[in-house]
Amino acid sequence: MDVFGHTRSRYARDYALITADTHVNSLPIGWQNASVVIHISPEMGARFTQYTALLEAGGTSGLPGDGVQRFFYVESGACILEMDETHELSVGGFAFIPSDTPHKITCSEATRLIVFEKIYTPHPDFEWPKPVVGNANDVPGEAFMGDEDAQLQTLLPIGAEFDMAVNVFTYQPGATLPHVEIHVMEHGLKMLSGKGVYRLSDDYFPVTAGDIIWMASFCPQWFVAMGKTPASYIYYKDIHRDRLSEKV
Repeated sequence: MDVFGHTRSRYARDYALITADTHVNSLPIGWQNASVVIHISPEMGARFTQYTALLEAGGTSGLPGDGVQRFFYVESGACILEMDETHELSVGGFAFIPSDTPHKITCSEATRLIVFEKIYTPHPDFEWPKPVVGNANDVPGEAFMGDEDAQLQTLLPIGAEFDMAVNVFTYQPGATLPHVEIHVMEHGLKMLSGKGVYRLSDDYFPVTAGDIIWMASFCPQWFVAMGKTPASYIYYKDIHRDRLSEKV
């Protein structure tokens, strides 16, 4: 405990940095032998929810609300996903579950999940997305804008039936985003490894593994990896549902 009340966490109009020392666990309805830490939600102005699910051995998941799609990533431990088929997921395993799809996650050991949830926005020109199950270790990285030291792994298809994307970005020490980004997409992010400095709006923050970041639409953002080991993070963004893709 820091008796002086210091933390790196910061909440602002268009971004938030949430560090582990400020986490507060809650008991989710429908889950068994589990707790969650809700990091990002509509209560702070976001259009999605991001949380960490902590399941004990024998823990099971509940279902999201009506119309809510779920993506989860196994950060530690292992679990079994029962859906249309049964899938065994270890560290790096992930699953996208379309809205209103019955499923159950069961853990045989203590497991930590990174979870993104969002109400699905259908589009009249596209079918609803199908489930996706995989492991990030099997997804090849691609040089981001030609930089081999910044590798992007795209975990979900880019098809317009999806209104969300989840990627893993890995930077070698000293690698950066090539420029400050300002865009309509909203982000939820968790640092998986390494450390660096993140620009959020007009502020710069040291970040390390375990840190959570929310970036609202049009929040200026930029990252540089620092230290002697690669830095990586997993992040969510909304896609394919801006007004330019809507029929008038």
